[in-house]
Amino acid sequence: MSSSGLVSSLLAAVQASLSVLLVISYGGIAARLGLLDSKNGKSISKICVKMFLPALLLVKIGSELHLGSAHRYLIILAWAFICHVISFVIGVGAHLLFGFPDWITAAIMFNNTTSYPLLLIQSLDETGILKDLIVTNESTREAIERAKSYFLVFATVSSCLTFAVGPRLIDTEHAPEPDDYKSLPSFSEENPESGSSPTNEETALLGPPTPRQRLGSVTQITFFPSKPKFTTIDRHPYFIPRIKWRDLSPRTQWWLLFFYDFLNGPLLGAVLGVIIGLTPALHRAFFSDTSEGGIFTAWLTESWKSIGSLFVPLPLVVAGISLYTSYQESKSLSEGSGSSSSLPWLTITFILVIRFIVWPVFSIGVIYALVKEGKGGLLGDDPMMWFAMMLMPTGPPAMKLITMVQVSDAGVEDERKIAKVLTISYIISPLLAFTVVGSLRASQAAIPG
Repeated sequence: MSSSGLVSSLLAAVQASLSVLLVISYGGIAARLGLLDSKNGKSISKICVKMFLPALLLVKIGSELHLGSAHRYLIILAWAFICHVISFVIGVGAHLLFGFPDWITAAIMFNNTTSYPLLLIQSLDETGILKDLIVTNESTREAIERAKSYFLVFATVSSCLTFAVGPRLIDTEHAPEPDDYKSLPSFSEENPESGSSPTNEETALLGPPTPRQRLGSVTQITFFPSKPKFTTIDRHPYFIPRIKWRDLSPRTQWWLLFFYDFLNGPLLGAVLGVIIGLTPALHRAFFSDTSEGGIFTAWLTESWKSIGSLFVPLPLVVAGISLYTSYQESKSLSEGSGSSSSLPWLTITFILVIRFIVWPVFSIGVIYALVKEGKGGLLGDDPMMWFAMMLMPTGPPAMKLITMVQVSDAGVEDERKIAKVLTISYIISPLLAFTVVGSLRASQAAIPG
């Protein structure tokens, strides 16, 4: 590998990373100019996660998945669970062994798995450096679209785990004692809508409603409780309208909420994509040319593609809005109190080292070793899939961390600190250029012959 080739690849990767960072900055500029605010951002996030992302998942997974490629997506699913479990163990260990705040587990476990990598790989396509990963007669654009479907499968797992597990990882040490759920109040099942919850917390930044939002004041669920712990319940969930919620045991309540959190728009879109992709007749009807039986391709599928494409930049614009508004709120609070909160530099350094150094080294090394040792059999023969798998667990923490803190009992100070962590993470995100180059070179080196 020549030094000129390495430099050109690094410059291309830096350009792609800067492109993503600029999109985020446009959201901050829009907030600074008063064109958008946090309320607008939440509305955009809501339509992104409930409409645009499911459409994107359906189209990308449905068009790329077929009986001959199903094993690749099973590998991605397995890799997604492995990555999240490892990150969870690292986060819990950092909290228990080194005394870092409990939200460090969520910060390490959940990275930006959707809009950031999708826009990054889209920008990389424009630089032309991914053409070296093409080993068939397909076009670079076809390979890129397949890579996007890999990222989206990984993102589906992350999305399901984020709000089913994420809020349970924050501020659990202050959960109420078991006796607290003995005093659950009775209420009429004829009035399930009694009680209220703040409308400004109804919408997660990039995710579905959480148990706290659906239950009113149901809070504090320990992650692995010997006895699930709940505080007072104002109203029972709308998804069990004919059963008195208080009549269910606390353990049953915990598990119902836990599994219900996995049911969301992105998962539905992914499942429909799998069904369409694996059913030859449906695959032909939705994705083949009109002359070849694609009766839905030109109108229905095309409309899904149109709204799905909106998902790639919009969440990053919202991220810019969120970072700017969080910074402004933190600044005003500091000025109002007459004191400024110090940055938790040790915690920030630990998170950034894991996300930008440890995970890239680990993922590149593991995937390269598996491909070389398995002669391509275990992970297939698609270099674009190897490249995508190396990038999947890397990058800045997810913007959803702010929402996780908001729906947990963590204090305002923790929310301000997390906002600062995220701001720094995205500012230094062009460092991912080194991960991109490392993944590119490792994938090239693993190609047989």
